[in-house]
Amino acid sequence: MRRSTIRVLRQCLLLLLAAVLAAAGSVPARAATTTDWSVAMVKSTMQRFTPATVGGWSYPVGLYLYGQYEVYQRTHDPSYLAYLKAWVDRFVAPDGTIDQSFDSLDSMLAGRLLIILHHETGQSRYATAAATIRNRLTTYPRTSDGGFWHADTASRAHQLWDDGLYMVVPFLDEYGKEFNDPSAQAEAVKQITVYSSHLQQPDGLLQHAYDESKKASWADPATGLSPEQWCRADGWYGMALVTTLDDVPATQPGRATLLSDLTKFAAGLQKYQDQATGRWFQVIDKPTGAGNWTETSCSAMNAYTLSRASQQGYIDAHYGAVALKAYHGVLAKISLSKGLTNLTTISIGTNVGDYAYYIGRTQATNDFHGLGSFLIMNEQLRGMGGT
Repeated sequence: MRRSTIRVLRQCLLLLLAAVLAAAGSVPARAATTTDWSVAMVKSTMQRFTPATVGGWSYPVGLYLYGQYEVYQRTHDPSYLAYLKAWVDRFVAPDGTIDQSFDSLDSMLAGRLLIILHHETGQSRYATAAATIRNRLTTYPRTSDGGFWHADTASRAHQLWDDGLYMVVPFLDEYGKEFNDPSAQAEAVKQITVYSSHLQQPDGLLQHAYDESKKASWADPATGLSPEQWCRADGWYGMALVTTLDDVPATQPGRATLLSDLTKFAAGLQKYQDQATGRWFQVIDKPTGAGNWTETSCSAMNAYTLSRASQQGYIDAHYGAVALKAYHGVLAKISLSKGLTNLTTISIGTNVGDYAYYIGRTQATNDFHGLGSFLIMNEQLRGMGGT
C-alpha cells in the first residue's frame, strides 16, 4: 500500500475516533463555530501591535511570528509575511549583520525567521545573519557529553533545560535543509539525545532541568535534576522532537532512538491528560496537587506533538484522538471580544523551581508563549474534527 494511501486511511481513522469520543462525551463540550481562529488571532495581534511595538528580539515573539508564518503558508495573505519581515529587519542590517551576542539558547529561536526569509526572498542578508547563529554554536559551551548549556553565563553554566531544545533544535534542522548542512541536522539529533538521556524519566516525561555540576539551588545533589516536571518544558521538548523527525533524513543516525523516546513521551502525555478538560496541568505529573491548574500553552504544544506524530506514523494512530481531545480543550480557552481574540490561562515566562513556584506563576491572557503555540497547533489540527 502506498504511503499516501496509508496516511489518508489514518486520517479517516482519527476522524472516526473523534466522532466516537464526542458521542461518548469524552471530548470537552464547545460551541459550534466557523471562526478561523488562526486568522482571527493573527489579525488581532497585528491590530494590537505594529512590527515596531510587538517586542524586541526574543523567543516568545519569535515563536508567535513562526506561528504567523504557518498561517501565511495556508492563506497566502501577503500582509502576514510583510509584518514578519518588517520585524526581522529591525535587527538585520542590509549586509546581514545582526546585533545579537547569541549567548543563550533562548536568543536563537527567532533565528528560524532568518531562514524563512532567506527561503522566501532569496536575499543573502538573511543567510549571513543565520550563519552568525550557526557559527556561534561551534564555540558555544557544552556539558561533558556535548549538550548545549542553557546559557553562556555563570548562573546557567553546565545546565540543560528542556526549553532550550526548541530554542535551537528547529533552527538547526531548518538551517541544514536550507543551506545543505548535514552537520547541523546531526547536531540537532545529538542535542535531543543528550538532553533525553539526562531528563527523560520512567513515566516518559522529562524533569525541567539538569545541572551537571549539581551546584544550582534546585539541583538534586545526587542526580543534578530539578524537582518537577513542568508542562511547558515538556511541550518544548515534544515539538523539538517531532520537528527533527520531520526534517532530518530517514537514514539519519540516531533516528531510531528519537522514535523510541517519542513513544515513551506520548504514553506519558496520555497518562496525565486531564479527562475533564483534555488539557494538561502546569506541573504535569501532579494533576491532583493542591493549587495545580491546566495551562494553555503546553496543552497546545502537546496537542500538536501528538497529532503530528500520529499523522506521520511516528507513534500509534490512537494518539490522534488524544490530540483532538486536547485541541478541543484549548479551543475552550479562546474567545472573541469586540472583534479581537483573547487566549487565557497562559503561564508567563518561567525559571526552574519547586512545585509552589510553578503553580504560583501568573496566568496571563494573550501571552506570546500561548499565541505562538496556539497557531502551530491550530494549523496542524484545524479541520480534523475541529474548526
